[in-house]
Amino acid sequence: MNNNNIRVRARNQGVCLWQIASKLNMRDSNFSRMLRTELPNEQKENIFKIINEIVKERDLNTTES
Repeated sequence: MNNNNIRVRARNQGVCLWQIASKLNMRDSNFSRMLRTELPNEQKENIFKIINEIVKERDLNTTES
């Protein structure tokens, strides 16, 4: 499966693909379609950063309660 490392990292961090798509300002269907072909490393690194941002935001929101 293409971009399996993105899918696995998102799943392990509890991040949904639609959340990543939202940060990229695209529809989740378009993001899923984009993942069908292997992405360049630069683009993958950007997505990994977005996953980390989502996790940090989620952790901040849960600790403030």
